[in-house]
Amino acid sequence: MRALTWQGTGKVSVETVPDPKIEEPTDAVVRITSTAICGSDLHLYDVLGMYLDRGDVLGHEPMGIVEEVGSEVTHIKPGDRVVIPFNISCGHCWMCRRGFFAQCETTQVTEQGKGAALFGYTKLYGQVPGGQAEYLRVPQAHFGPIKVPDGHPDERYLFLSDVLTTSWQAVRYADVTPGDTVLVTGLGPIGQMSARIARHLGAERVIAVDDVPERLAMAQRHGIEVLDHSRVDDVPAAVLELTHGRGADGVIESVGMEAHGSPLQSAAMKAAGMLPDPLARKATETMGVDRMAALRTAFAAVRRAGTVSIIGVYGGNADPIPMMDLFDKGVTLRMGQAHVKRWVDEIMPLLTGDADPLGVDDLVTHRLPLEQAPHAYEIFKKKQDGCIKVVLKP
Repeated sequence: MRALTWQGTGKVSVETVPDPKIEEPTDAVVRITSTAICGSDLHLYDVLGMYLDRGDVLGHEPMGIVEEVGSEVTHIKPGDRVVIPFNISCGHCWMCRRGFFAQCETTQVTEQGKGAALFGYTKLYGQVPGGQAEYLRVPQAHFGPIKVPDGHPDERYLFLSDVLTTSWQAVRYADVTPGDTVLVTGLGPIGQMSARIARHLGAERVIAVDDVPERLAMAQRHGIEVLDHSRVDDVPAAVLELTHGRGADGVIESVGMEAHGSPLQSAAMKAAGMLPDPLARKATETMGVDRMAALRTAFAAVRRAGTVSIIGVYGGNADPIPMMDLFDKGVTLRMGQAHVKRWVDEIMPLLTGDADPLGVDDLVTHRLPLEQAPHAYEIFKKKQDGCIKVVLKP
């Protein structure tokens, strides 16, 4: 089959790799019909190469048609249309029974000290081949795959794999209640959907900050107030002014380590990535410092006794946190990988009708063949051609 593979820092290519097959009775094989590129894939493209091997298959936002199932898989069958959650969870361990699917004890990568295994995401998370491919072996398929109906294009359901469920958790973790003012930092796919979901769940005002014109325009189409960071020097001050000096009730930080405005940290991350893999891993795990600009904005803009929900991905172990300010303000912090299947039952009714209340149909900006995936990574990384979300079609 053909699959998108990592070939080195800043280099991916579509190659012919062995077809997947059933290896365990809880496996399934899915023929991929749509698979998206995620912002966190750019971390593999640029920063985390020390945890990858040349030829690793990337991607963790896939859906398709079931081709084959193992003997212990009974809730799906060949021919079913399914979305595959990005985290691999068993559904029955101590963590899964409590809804913490991203911490599944069956698939935890304990040798790396990490949570549940993820598709297409480095040795840290199990080095499981990903879904930017024609076919995908799905472990723990007795629980993981989400069966979806026919009647809508793939893109209506595809983002249950990550974007929708991650954004839903981000809003839930921000403790959004009717009448609240919510700030969203970053208007990539997660920020876009987090802003819309916050409005859907009752926020009176949703303010979002970014500096890419196409992203700002997309948010405005969905009733989001925007701050153009290229024109607003002090975002927290602007938020305080908009909220009569109080600050946002909840802040959703959806940028993560991609944040601009942290040149020293950015240089350090790039320098670590240039080291030989063993040294790069040691530097990242003991001295890694993320680009913190977006987090600093979130901490400064949230009101006293407010909540910051961190859904952007961070990887540093030596990040400087303003603990005195956070303690004094009484800020609640919540964060972590999305527990995908925990939120599916709440979201699915919003997708199956014709109304599209979350505006899911207005997110994808580029649909390209799998063979053009290297080009897709480039335009997504560089925010060229108005690129906000790319879906690849194997």
